[in-house]
Amino acid sequence: MDQLAGAPRILVLGGAHMDHRGTIHGPTVPAASNPGHFAHEPGGGGFNAARNLAALGHAVRMISPRGGDADGETVAAAALAAGVVDHPFVYLDRRTPGYTAILSETGDLVIALADMDLYRLFTPRRLLARTVRADLDWASHILCDANLPEGTIEALAHRARDMGKPLAGIAISPAKVLRFRRAVSGLDFLFMNGAEAAAFSGREATNAADWPAILRDCGLKGGAITQGGRDIIAFDETHSLALTPPPVGTVVDVTGAGDAFAAATLSALAGGTPLPQAIRQGAALASLTVSSSHAVIAETMKDVLVTLVGLVDQPRNLA
Repeated sequence: MDQLAGAPRILVLGGAHMDHRGTIHGPTVPAASNPGHFAHEPGGGGFNAARNLAALGHAVRMISPRGGDADGETVAAAALAAGVVDHPFVYLDRRTPGYTAILSETGDLVIALADMDLYRLFTPRRLLARTVRADLDWASHILCDANLPEGTIEALAHRARDMGKPLAGIAISPAKVLRFRRAVSGLDFLFMNGAEAAAFSGREATNAADWPAILRDCGLKGGAITQGGRDIIAFDETHSLALTPPPVGTVVDVTGAGDAFAAATLSALAGGTPLPQAIRQGAALASLTVSSSHAVIAETMKDVLVTLVGLVDQPRNLA
């Protein structure tokens, strides 16, 4: 049952799988056995964003391929617990995708392996399914991640543009962000980090303040570029902004921070908040996420976020 019927209705299409995160105890020693521990929880860029959006009070539906295995059942249970209406494509004879990351003792990513082959089966033809068409009709806003195939993202962008519905994207990785290139005419906003922005544009920004001009030259209407603890750069058709993220006392785990930023920013934009204030909300939730050992903060509610946003600086206009 969809919650808060008066809130923006957000359809998320993309990754919903299992995350396996290993944290090294002590200094990282390459090409050697490092002592540490593993944690396992549902994840995926789209799914992390969907759960954050639901916690922020939105009616959320999620579409993603899934295997008929125990991992798939765990993801389904997590969606139910988060209040996300789950509409997967289930392949009973296949494995649910998985993501394995190794983190340093400071919570930074050392290396990761993505076992995402099942997502290839989310072809453009799937968008014609009756249930998917019903979800697209239901939605007021659409969010997808780059776990989807390039042709599917392009077809989704055309469909969203024809329906007059805003479409935002999450880049996922420098390799996968290229899948948004052919969809740029129907894409309203793209969430990236600096490496992903460079891959998407095929250029390096000498100064981070150059990103809005570079990405507009690629045809992108709006976007945000996160850079860890450095300035967040964001732009749309009327703004070019830089925001200093709030300081974080202890970085526990960076997993999910970009998805949290995307969810909280999109939540604000969908509610009519201008971009300068929307990215403050995104930065606040991202800072909370990196301070946690989980990719999604279960207690992410509006009243908590309002308090955190008050601690975030106002963004600066770029020349």
